[in-house]
Amino acid sequence: MPFARTDDGVNLFYEAAGQGLPLVFVHEFAGDHRSWLPQINFFSRRYRTIAFNARGYPPSDVPDGVQRYSQDRATDDVRAVLDALGIAKAHVCGLSMGGYATLHFGLRHPGRALSLTVAGAGYGSVLAEREKFRADVAQTMRQFEADGMAQVAEMYARGPTRVQFRDKDPTGWAAFRDMLAGGSARGHALTMGGVQAARPSIFELEDGLVKLEVPTLIMTGDEDEPCLEPALFMKRTIPTAALVVLPKSGHTINLEEPEAFNRALLDFLTAVAAGRWTRRNEASQTGSAILPAPTKGTR
Repeated sequence: MPFARTDDGVNLFYEAAGQGLPLVFVHEFAGDHRSWLPQINFFSRRYRTIAFNARGYPPSDVPDGVQRYSQDRATDDVRAVLDALGIAKAHVCGLSMGGYATLHFGLRHPGRALSLTVAGAGYGSVLAEREKFRADVAQTMRQFEADGMAQVAEMYARGPTRVQFRDKDPTGWAAFRDMLAGGSARGHALTMGGVQAARPSIFELEDGLVKLEVPTLIMTGDEDEPCLEPALFMKRTIPTAALVVLPKSGHTINLEEPEAFNRALLDFLTAVAAGRWTRRNEASQTGSAILPAPTKGTR
């Protein structure tokens, strides 16, 4: 099995396929590298695709101690995978927890990113809902420790932003649930405590987002309620960002709507490669729905 070793001595399992510009996929809390199979199958025909398991997700190491898990660690783990493969710059695409890591990777290591795709990111960011978010996280951590992986997976997979997947594709949803059930309860509990519970709100990142010049695609499902406002905020704040909203879709959009997800991502990567993904035209932000920006020499 191929592994990348991090600065703090954690081994991260990865799989790579295809040739061309590197495209790294970063999985969500309820997934692992296999969550990206529909994307690997599609994009490995055009790109060198890499998907890895986060720390806490076997066969990657499950280090002891919640201090070994954090948003900074998750971000640096993306860099560790690139370093292990000798990749100077890559397109990086992440969903949910992986979307957070992707966004932070762009903020901390912009010179290493050809582009950023931040999908389904923002849960727990809305300030009025932070206490509810923390309470839900604490309860779920206790359930991992008390009930075990299979029982929590059954609950987690039936959440309000997962039922859309079940309604559209019961077989695909069952495979997603079963994959989650095969994970490490300890690894998930530690990840939830060190990464999920402690990460900053998307809205707290404004100072960095307004300076972010890496081409960025924001994606979300229109029924992924916790991520809608953060998605709009990122679109409005990052000068190089665009927003794709998939209709009648929840959180697991790369599995729920793989064709639409792949098409949007491919169009984005193609525009970046052609030099056609530019900053937002400032003339689109006059504060009026009708009146254009004044031309030079006019008042």
